[in-house]
Amino acid sequence: MLPQTLPKGKFREFVAFLMRDSRVMAPVDRGSGHFAFAELTSREDIAHVRMDYDITILPPKKYLLPMYETLLEFDGPDPHSAKMDVMTVRSTVLLGVHPYDLHAIATADAFYAKDPADPYYLSKRAAVRLIGVNVQAPANDLQFQADMGTLEPPEGGFDLFLTDLGDRYFVEIGSDTGIKLLSAAGLTAPAGPEDHKAKQAYDKVKAANFHKKLPYDTRYLPELLEASYDSLLWEAISRRCFSCGTCTNVCPTCFCFDVQDKLNIDAAGGVRRRQWDSCQLQGFAIVAGGENFRANLANRTRHRMFRKGKYILERTGRLGCVGCGRCIRHCVASISILEAFQQIAGEAAEILHDEGRK
Repeated sequence: MLPQTLPKGKFREFVAFLMRDSRVMAPVDRGSGHFAFAELTSREDIAHVRMDYDITILPPKKYLLPMYETLLEFDGPDPHSAKMDVMTVRSTVLLGVHPYDLHAIATADAFYAKDPADPYYLSKRAAVRLIGVNVQAPANDLQFQADMGTLEPPEGGFDLFLTDLGDRYFVEIGSDTGIKLLSAAGLTAPAGPEDHKAKQAYDKVKAANFHKKLPYDTRYLPELLEASYDSLLWEAISRRCFSCGTCTNVCPTCFCFDVQDKLNIDAAGGVRRRQWDSCQLQGFAIVAGGENFRANLANRTRHRMFRKGKYILERTGRLGCVGCGRCIRHCVASISILEAFQQIAGEAAEILHDEGRK
């Protein structure tokens, strides 16, 4: 289906249409310049939707991978009493998702679809409809989407994608579900020549606003990281780190979780649940017998950087960093993954150069 246009005057009506049969999660202002995705529970809430937000505190991954999630219930020691708790999820619309977060969701899709597939994630993902919104300028100087290839939405990674053209939205359709939504709403019209021209002008300004900040193409990032494995850089960065886990909590592509059994008061039945975990916490890598194979803070720092630039890529075919800058913005120690990626380039280049001369 060719692009459509949605008049701004009909946007609230469009959101109200979405709310008829689905939960709608949209960006709202939390005050002091902070934004967050929240559920719209009434038509009055539509007035608080901010499609012009800069960046949310937490990424929308929280609706696909909740902070706490029950996996199964059990009653007594008999393993046959355990029952999986894969809920039937109500249809959910994530409205106003920025391109980099759409890329993060596409990475999570690839991660959790790998064998063995995760039924808990996939059940929620099947119920989610993604409506993205374009971004014409970076939210701050901490973002580096141009380097990570996340300025545009991923192919096949959205249902609808909106671009603000002033008095209307330019609506691109990315799935059959998107076609059905627009057809049922009946509020859009085919985009004409002037609409396409305005979209091209928007894209031209956007291209000028985003600049690459890494001194190399990210396709070389895995090799550069590998060459920097024994670098003193990781020790230098770790001296500032508090191991608080904030960076992984706000990261849209951090998927690690811990699994715990919670017993009832009778100590017979209970639930098994998972909750967000962080590779930056000291106890993350403790295994049976009490051995901690990543007790050293520098090793944990290196591990996180390698996951973002190498390990997730090897597993999913997609980089584990989308350049959103959330981890940098919220780090109490002002540690920057962007600066780390910039610094390893010089070190790794020297190492690889020396090895080539041998």
